Amino acid sequence: MRIILAAAFALAAGTAFAQTIPTTAEQPGKAEPVRIEAGTYQVDPLHTQVSWAVNHLGVTMLEGLFGASEGSLTIDPDKLSAAKVDVTFPIDDVRVTFAEFAEHLQSDSFFNAAEYPTAHFVSTSVTPAEDNTATIVGDLTIKDQTKPVTIYANFVGAGTNPMDDKLNVGFYGTATIKRSDFGLDAYVPAVSDEVHLEINVAFVAP
Repeated sequence: MRIILAAAFALAAGTAFAQTIPTTAEQPGKAEPVRIEAGTYQVDPLHTQVSWAVNHLGVTMLEGLFGASEGSLTIDPDKLSAAKVDVTFPIDDVRVTFAEFAEHLQSDSFFNAAEYPTAHFVSTSVTPAEDNTATIVGDLTIKDQTKPVTIYANFVGAGTNPMDDKLNVGFYGTATIKRSDFGLDAYVPAVSDEVHLEINVAFVAP
């Protein structure tokens, strides 16, 4: 319960919090920026996800999940403020608990996935801090609307994946948006306009 409350307070404050499952000594990844090799990494769709949550009727939190279809991270550990993130998310593959609900979200009442099958985020600035965190500002495009979004990111770690011997780099982040900014205002205010995002993203070296 403490972890859940801490997460809720951190989201409400708009700041990132450390992952609740700590990295162990036996795992190949470590939260050490010096492990990052300068270059351009490709997003790992198998281990990247964005979860969203809204307040449904003042009764419960309603959640869903998006994956990533493509994207990249260009980064130099000696020039972290020059890092660039560019990721595309398939809206037409939104994951929820019932197929009928997914179809409803993909309809023209919400995302209109037939006409706008993807969402896109591209960073415009990265401000690193000394505690392995960074503030990432970028443009988020959903449907035909592009708005600035701020992500509070934690560097989870970097290490070689023993399955393919490639360097992996991963981050965790949080953000808050208003869905009405993107033409997704159905049922506001009964269903909250505010949407909390939790982002787990992995990138793989070429």
